Amino acid sequence: MTDISLDSSAEVPVIDAAKFIAIDGPAGSGKSSVSKAVARKLGFGYLDTGSAYRALAWHVLDRGADTADEAAVRAAAANFPVQLGLDADDRTVRVGGVDVTDAIRDPRVSDAVSGVARVPEVRAQVNDLFRRLVAEAPYPAVVVEGRDITTVVAPDAPVRILLTAAPEVRAARRAGELAGENAAAVAAALHKRDASDSTVVDFLNAAEGVEVVDSTELDFPQTIDAVLTVIEQIRGAHCG
Repeated sequence: MTDISLDSSAEVPVIDAAKFIAIDGPAGSGKSSVSKAVARKLGFGYLDTGSAYRALAWHVLDRGADTADEAAVRAAAANFPVQLGLDADDRTVRVGGVDVTDAIRDPRVSDAVSGVARVPEVRAQVNDLFRRLVAEAPYPAVVVEGRDITTVVAPDAPVRILLTAAPEVRAARRAGELAGENAAAVAAALHKRDASDSTVVDFLNAAEGVEVVDSTELDFPQTIDAVLTVIEQIRGAHCG
């Protein structure tokens, strides 16, 4: 586990962009499960950036505040002792020593995440936090997945991938992960989250130089192979 905190005065280390395997994508695209599998296969670290935003949302709510209140979000971010692991097999998240791994997946937290993620100053601090984590990681590279990794966090990374799929496919996959959830309700929730988050960052369209992996017609192993192929081709060319 690595201790990190949102400190706007902290110096951001010089980053080797090659340590980033940047993967973006919309909700339900499979980027988390695929990224973890890719990290395991390559012996790389894995960073789920969404868990940091979820942990901050939990932290705001735990303080009795509302993530719709930007001042409250900034106040919580000023004192946010979060711990994240970079092991693909360890998704433990702690805030101030409290294990919030399961709590940050609660629907109440999920509904509050966008309120945290849309505050520009907080995003800037969180992004610096991610860069420090990767810079100090004891891995040759870290698979970093989120919404704006390819465009804001690590725009100079040699490997930048947008993992996407058709909306109905993403909804069906997410519904399959959530036992007992209605597919139509899941689809509506995904659309709402994408619409909200897309007001902050464009994660539905690939920026220049970003490779697109569309998994609409691919199963899970095929999607992993497609991402691995992109990584191997680019890193091979980059090292050559």
